[in-house]
Amino acid sequence: MSQATRSIPADIEHAMRREAAELERLDREVYRQYDRDPLAPIVGLGPRQARLAVFGRDPGKREVEMGLPFVGAGGQKVREALYRHRHGRPMPDFDASLEVGEDLYWINTVPYKPLGNKAWPMAVKRRFQPLIAALLTQQWSGEHVITLGREAFHWFGIGQSREIRDGLEAFWSREDRFTATCVTELTLSTGESRRFTLAPLPHPSPLNQRWFKRFPELLDRRLSALGA
Repeated sequence: MSQATRSIPADIEHAMRREAAELERLDREVYRQYDRDPLAPIVGLGPRQARLAVFGRDPGKREVEMGLPFVGAGGQKVREALYRHRHGRPMPDFDASLEVGEDLYWINTVPYKPLGNKAWPMAVKRRFQPLIAALLTQQWSGEHVITLGREAFHWFGIGQSREIRDGLEAFWSREDRFTATCVTELTLSTGESRRFTLAPLPHPSPLNQRWFKRFPELLDRRLSALGA
């Protein structure tokens, strides 16, 4: 994954670093362990014209170690399924996992590792929402977003109207939520809005025992339907 595809506008990075400095549950010990700057956001991003975005929750220990997103157990599950979908064979190595995702847009709800890998509280997600929304809407021109888990899917309701939030909640309650798509509107603080088509999937963590084994199959279906 080239540096060019992972660059963040300076004003957004500065704002992220300012917010991160005040995070009480930032896992600073892991950042120290790998000699990483705890205020540096771990983002993926990708080509502006990427056909598809992958939207996750937050980085883990492996992501801090590598300074790259979606490279831990869950992220590798996504990349492995993507590689198999495209090449029809198992992914050979770590470098191949990075290469296979270079034409997608990668982003998380909060680009920092929380203590214990517990989801960031809503107050933190609200603080980062305008910054993540700016990246998603200004740095990427696509529409189709694969969301990983409930937290990533419901991020699209943060700061939105009751109608939007209720619509997302109703969709998540559907039995076919991992095969159907959900069209939603994301309105920015500037008043601008963008329409996105969400294709939710369960979180690919090994701890998600109900869905972990089915995840590759579900992702393969998504990729086929979205033409990735």
